[in-house]
Amino acid sequence: MKWPMYISVTLVALITGLLLTFQFRVSSRIEQGVPAGRAQELVTELHQLDTEKTRLQSEVSDLEAKLSQATRGQQQAQAAMQGELEKAKIAAGLTAVSGPGVEIILENPPLLRQTGRPASLFVIRDEDLLRIVNELRAAGAEAISINGQRIVATSEIRFAAPFININLTRVVPPYHVLAIGRADALQAALSIPGGVAETLKDLGVRVDIQPHDKLTVPAYTGARQHTYAKPVQSR
Repeated sequence: MKWPMYISVTLVALITGLLLTFQFRVSSRIEQGVPAGRAQELVTELHQLDTEKTRLQSEVSDLEAKLSQATRGQQQAQAAMQGELEKAKIAAGLTAVSGPGVEIILENPPLLRQTGRPASLFVIRDEDLLRIVNELRAAGAEAISINGQRIVATSEIRFAAPFININLTRVVPPYHVLAIGRADALQAALSIPGGVAETLKDLGVRVDIQPHDKLTVPAYTGARQHTYAKPVQSR
């Protein structure tokens, strides 16, 4: 009966010894910590990661600076394009403009009180308005309108008795001409001896030319389509 008890005690002691041995080894490993070689490797890896982080931060800063510069460049390019577009619209007459210039009023000869007929058989025709426009342009007029119709490159001034058509719009006397430019130069160009204003006055037309510090010339409002004209492709 004693042998089983001895065997049980022996087994318990053996197991206890094994457990103590295992606990001692684990405690020894914990106390020893990370090996010196592995610790050095971790320090090296940490240093490399710090270096890579610094390099990436530098690249990010450089890319942000380039992006900011590109954005500013794009904004400047857009502003420049917008400025050129506005200049083109002004030159094409698509924008109302204001500035110094002259105002010209042309009116047909008055009626005679006795007969109710014109004092002369002359009436203002399309070529008279064309001469006025050409004189103003030659004197440096930057914008011209007649009875509210902006004169542009495609404008027609055509006699269609008893009216004159401008931009396909019927206009009647008195003809109210506005021209923006150097006022004294515009007035002098129309008032030279033997010029268009003097000739019209000799024919009985009332011609009134007044300089102004500020006039407003309206924009062209007609449709402009180019069906057949195409830009030339550069090679």
